[in-house]
Amino acid sequence: MKNEATIQNLQNFDNKSLLIVDDDNPFRERLSRAMEKKGFEVFQAESVKKGIETVKVKKLGFAVVDLRLADGNGLEVVKEIQMSNSSSRIIMLTGYGNIPTAVAAIKEGAIDYLAKPADANDVTNALL
Repeated sequence: MKNEATIQNLQNFDNKSLLIVDDDNPFRERLSRAMEKKGFEVFQAESVKKGIETVKVKKLGFAVVDLRLADGNGLEVVKEIQMSNSSSRIIMLTGYGNIPTAVAAIKEGAIDYLAKPADANDVTNALL
């Protein structure tokens, strides 16, 4: 029943595009498949560079961005998303949660901050 409510909420959004930026390939693939099943149009990026490239060609409705990526800080991607579409709903994921990084993520435009491992239901609930 909770799943139906989540899908109903997603249907209230015109832009269902979701960017998942994470350098943990198995996690990113698993989360992408689960989010597609929930009705999102999913795009993937494994780095800050690829995330920013995607943002430049696609106006995203949602994003899930890992804080620590091999080529930099996920906050760079969050800034780019906010410049492209300030109404995007963004959450930060990290295995290194602490208060200063959570505050920084929120200041840059993230609506929530989740510690890894987060499952698709946690991510969906945070996004919606």
